[in-house]
Amino acid sequence: MAFLRSSSNASSGMGVAEDCRDIFLELQRKKTHRYVIFKIDEKQKQVIVEKTGGATESYDDFLASLPENDCRYAVYDFDFVTEENCQKSKIFFIAWSPSISRIRAKMLYATSKDRFRREMDGVHYEIQATDPSEVDLEILRDRAH
Repeated sequence: MAFLRSSSNASSGMGVAEDCRDIFLELQRKKTHRYVIFKIDEKQKQVIVEKTGGATESYDDFLASLPENDCRYAVYDFDFVTEENCQKSKIFFIAWSPSISRIRAKMLYATSKDRFRREMDGVHYEIQATDPSEVDLEILRDRAH
């Protein structure tokens, strides 16, 4: 069981698959991924990687990867240029919980979020979103600057 962390969230019972942290570190340090989308696998009782976005993928590609009627966690590496003309990057953690998703899914993601979020050491900002307007690119720009 090397791929499964032994610790889990007491209130939801959700563990975190070992590769979640590894893939996050690839995004953070190696810039291998633009984004990573995570989902709760209820059968395995753990958070797993659902999808990674290549370094050249756009924010629109990321948004298109979020299901419109189900919850997910995601991290997005946002690149921008400062007023001083410096290239910078900030990592956003997004708790995606559309208002039309199942109540059980909303509860599972809400009760597992803090435990999972602690695995993502190095996130700069966190956004809780229930519809696409709450993760608009302008919101990321405003927070990053």
